[in-house]
Amino acid sequence: MPPLESVDTRLQQAMKLVLLATLPGLLAMFWVYGWGGLINLLLAASGALAAEAAVLHLRKRALKPSLSDGSSLVSATLLALALPPYCPWWLTVSAAALAMLFGKHLYGGVGSNPFNPAMLGFALVMVGFPQPMTQWPAAHGMDLWGGLQQVFGFGDQPDAWVRATALDSLRINKSLTMDELFSSNAAFGHFGGRGVEWVNLAFLAGGAFLLQRRVFSWHAPVGMLASLFIISLLCWNGSGSDSNGSPLFHLLTGASMLGAFFIVTEPVSGARSPGAKLLFGIGVGLLTYVIRTWGGYPDGVAFAVLLMNLCVPMLERLATARQERTAP
Repeated sequence: MPPLESVDTRLQQAMKLVLLATLPGLLAMFWVYGWGGLINLLLAASGALAAEAAVLHLRKRALKPSLSDGSSLVSATLLALALPPYCPWWLTVSAAALAMLFGKHLYGGVGSNPFNPAMLGFALVMVGFPQPMTQWPAAHGMDLWGGLQQVFGFGDQPDAWVRATALDSLRINKSLTMDELFSSNAAFGHFGGRGVEWVNLAFLAGGAFLLQRRVFSWHAPVGMLASLFIISLLCWNGSGSDSNGSPLFHLLTGASMLGAFFIVTEPVSGARSPGAKLLFGIGVGLLTYVIRTWGGYPDGVAFAVLLMNLCVPMLERLATARQERTAP
C-alpha cells in the first residue's frame, strides 16, 4: 500500500489539474452569460467549504487535511458550472451544502461517497426548486452590478432576462422543423444552443488537457460521448418537426462535455476498472438522451450520472466476469 502522504499529494495534484482544466469552460461561460458563473462559483465554494468545516468540527476531525485536498473545491466548481447563472444566492449555497452533507460526509468523507457530490447537490435543488433551476439567461447576460442585484434580490430587477434553452425548446416543439427552429429561435446557434456550443468546445479542450496529463483514462468520456452520438443518430429524423436533434446538436448542447470529462470521470463514485468505466459512460450517455428527449427535465446529465452510480457494483462484476472469460 502506498504511503498515505503520497496518496494525499497525488489527490491534491489531480484536483489542481481539474480546477485548471475548468478555466476554458468558465471563461467561455463568462463570455456568453456575463458574471453569473463567477458569482455562482464564489457562492458555491463558500457554501461547500463552510458546510464541510461545520461537519468536520462536529465530527471532531482536523480541518486542514480535509479542506486542503481540493476535493470540496472541485465539487463546488463543477456544481457552480452546472447551475444556471444568476440563480438566487440561497439556491447555490444550499446546493453546495447539500452536496457536501449528503454527497460526501454522510458516507464518511472523501473516498467513501457512492454518489457524485456535485450532481447530487444539483439534483436535490432541481427537484426541490424546479422554477429557478430552469431559468437560464439570454446570451451575454448582465454586468456585474446587475448580476449581483439579480442574485441577491435587491434593487431594480430586469423584466425579462431568461429564455427557454435550446434543449427545452426542442423538447416542447410540436410544429416547427429543425431548420425553422435554428433560424427563428434565439436559443439556437450554428449547431447547438447559442453560445452553449462554444462552452461545450471549451470544456472539450479542458478535458483533452486532462486526458493528456493522464488524470483519468479515456473509457468513461468516450463511452458517454459515443453512446450519446449513436442513440441521437438512430433517433434523428432529419429536420422534421418530430426530430429529436442531430448528434452534433446533442454533443454541443447542455452539459454534454462538462459531463463527459468532469463528471463521469469522478474516481470515487464512478467505476474503477477500464471495462466498467466504459459501461458506465455508455449508460450515462444513453440515459442523458432518454431524459432529454422523453423525460421531464431539459437536460439529464445529473440524473443519468446518479442512476449509473447505483449500477457501479454490477458494472464491476460484469467487467470482472468478462475479463475472466477472455483470460488465457
